[in-house]
Amino acid sequence: MNTGSDERAEVAVATDESETSGAQGEQGLGSKAPEFIKARRVLHLSWQVGIFIIGLAVVVLGIIMLPLPGPGWVVIFGGMAIWATEFVWAQLVLRWTKRKVTEAAQKALDPKVRRRNIILTSIGLVIVAAIGAVYLYKFGFEMPWNIKDQ
Repeated sequence: MNTGSDERAEVAVATDESETSGAQGEQGLGSKAPEFIKARRVLHLSWQVGIFIIGLAVVVLGIIMLPLPGPGWVVIFGGMAIWATEFVWAQLVLRWTKRKVTEAAQKALDPKVRRRNIILTSIGLVIVAAIGAVYLYKFGFEMPWNIKDQ
């Protein structure tokens, strides 16, 4: 649970300027805890443990929601965002994730990819409609569990 700092009031900062000079005005890496908490080592460590436990609970809740109904991935990324308020590794993971999501969104907006996706979706809908038509032709509007021997 190291924030990348061994000094009391020091905050770890990225050395690469391209990392910190983003278009969104990102702050440097490190703890976002209030200064009076960072000034006291025991209080800062307690703060980090609390943030870790809260973030862990949110991430576990998101993992539970993956197979169940609910926004599992959104909750997992919410837990990562909670961790990112205190831990450098979580900040780096979130930056990487944001970059990959942005790249995927840009790729999805590419006209060739959009055309391919529309064609594949149309083919899928035609197949589902054909299966539905065959079912209705064979059984009508009766549900399978209500069908009598023919």
